[in-house]
Amino acid sequence: MMRAWVLLSAVLWYLTGVGWQRSALQNKKGFIYGTPGHPVKIYVKLHQNSPILVCMDSKRAKKETVDPTYVWIGPNENKLTGNNRINITNTGKLMVKDFLESLSGPYTCTFSYKSVKAETQEEKTVKKTYEFIMFAYREPDYSYQMAVRFTTKSCVGRYNDLLFRVLKKILDNLISDLTCHVIEPSYKCHLVKIPKHGLIHELFIAFQVNPFAPGWKAACNQSVDCEDNTNRNILQARDRIEEFFRSQAYIFYHDLNKTLPAMHFIDHSFQVVRMDSCRPGFGKNEAMHSNCASCCVVCSPGTFSPDIDVTCQTCVSIHIYGAKSCP
Repeated sequence: MMRAWVLLSAVLWYLTGVGWQRSALQNKKGFIYGTPGHPVKIYVKLHQNSPILVCMDSKRAKKETVDPTYVWIGPNENKLTGNNRINITNTGKLMVKDFLESLSGPYTCTFSYKSVKAETQEEKTVKKTYEFIMFAYREPDYSYQMAVRFTTKSCVGRYNDLLFRVLKKILDNLISDLTCHVIEPSYKCHLVKIPKHGLIHELFIAFQVNPFAPGWKAACNQSVDCEDNTNRNILQARDRIEEFFRSQAYIFYHDLNKTLPAMHFIDHSFQVVRMDSCRPGFGKNEAMHSNCASCCVVCSPGTFSPDIDVTCQTCVSIHIYGAKSCP
């Protein structure tokens, strides 16, 4: 970090000299009970285990139940039985292991029990149906849009372009070990009226930082889902770049023995905004998934997402979850 801002400082002097498992109904034990007449939405992180779904409502669970039976129907409308991925207990609890996009959809449970009159021993079978809808989700991929401003002598000449190229190279070197890089860099020169200082030429520099530099997949350590790794790296990259520009401000504005070069970083001009994107087959929909508004949720039937967009697009011919293309 020290070498980076010292290098940029030297260049400036050389150039110009002086001048969110999510469900609102999950209880403390991690159980999610059904709600009569209303489907319960549940969001399960990709490749994680689902919470435990209970085939009854919370009121019924507090009462004695005679001869209970439970039948679970999965998204493919077939009866579910226990296997290496689906775990169903004899008390009607269901858990799905290593959740995938294709496991998203409605899970319906029919709960039957007997109501017995004590006086006559008359029996009556009662049936209740509960619907749960499970959605696979991923964390969004983070990137950052950044902007800074530098003073300059003039909007004409090669020094502005040289500063721009050197700055990009320094920032790339600063974050290369994190497999992050600077993309879509641009700058414009403007004449700015500063109160009590007259007119000043300034470079408005903008760029994006993302965690997908060459070799990023290898850095995932063969992880099934790399978002945690890439997001951790991009957060470190953001902090390094922010510290770099903070150091620029310090060296130029707090060392009173130095005269400012004509091209220098403008203190407090650094701005950063996080930008989220979703992997193909996933998207955000705050209206539909209010309990997981920040998540990239699997695209539902009738929608798809072909690239790293943020929303799923409409396609009426799609009948599966997680579609990446429209036939």
